[in-house]
Amino acid sequence: MSPEPRAAAPHVPVLLAEVVSALAPAAGEVHVDGTFGAGGYSRAILEKGAARVYAFDRDPDAIREGEALAASSGGRLTLVPERFSRMRQALADRGVETVDGVALDIGVSSMQLDRAERGFSFQSDGPLDMRMAREGESAADFLNHAPEEAIADVIYRYGDEPKSRRIARAIVAARPIERTGELADIVRKALGWHSGMKKDPATRTFQAIRIHLNEELQELEGGLAAAEQVLAPGGRLAVVTFHSLEDRLVKRFLKARSGDVPSGSRHLPEQARTAPAPSFEAVAKPIRAGAEEVRANPRARSATLRVARRSQAPAWKSSEGAPA
Repeated sequence: MSPEPRAAAPHVPVLLAEVVSALAPAAGEVHVDGTFGAGGYSRAILEKGAARVYAFDRDPDAIREGEALAASSGGRLTLVPERFSRMRQALADRGVETVDGVALDIGVSSMQLDRAERGFSFQSDGPLDMRMAREGESAADFLNHAPEEAIADVIYRYGDEPKSRRIARAIVAARPIERTGELADIVRKALGWHSGMKKDPATRTFQAIRIHLNEELQELEGGLAAAEQVLAPGGRLAVVTFHSLEDRLVKRFLKARSGDVPSGSRHLPEQARTAPAPSFEAVAKPIRAGAEEVRANPRARSATLRVARRSQAPAWKSSEGAPA
């Protein structure tokens, strides 16, 4: 049975005040909350001014539970059951060509982590699922059928786990695996973990499998490009990330799109030396949560907010300035 809908979101988004300040929503503007989740950013934008919000989420639970907020918004909140990487077409289908702000809070949401039946966390035992959209291959499907080498590659690439091959070998030997608790125990045993250790070694493996299943880095790349396409000149982009893989991708995107790249050598071909006009400007220094917020919400400890303003220049083609 699905959980009862909430009257109000129980989770406060990380860096909420900083994100809303960066977006600076005003009357008559249109903003996109690309990661609706429990609705924290959307609610704050609606409360800040008379702006209209289009909120995206591929998780059907988030969309369903956001209906009460949409109903109480006086028509200013539209829920869009779609990946944020597809925001350009989804907005166009709704008669919107440009927007004044885009907010993205990357990764798994607190409401997904806190619900054992979603299988994102090993803090409470649940089915090994991890699917944000509740469709396609589950974590159990992947771990029970993928070759050992493929599992090791995913854990190494997306979890930065140096002992990924040892973990993958243990996973294959323990098949079938159906529960989050089972997987966590397998990883701990493979790495010789004991209760006195500071960080649970299963964290990296769970992160890696989740990122792989949900194509999170590919989605982020597509979302950044889509935001560039839909933001009007002067429009604001605010992106919150939680680990280095995500933050590095955002940093490289904004660095390239703002023209902050080494000047070309006279020995390089003209095409390599000539980049399009910068599509973003006023790229702010990264913002991190203060001590008070970290105390109240430990998840904020690893959060990084990057903010930029859209320039007058056209959006780049997808192949221009692509990360190496």
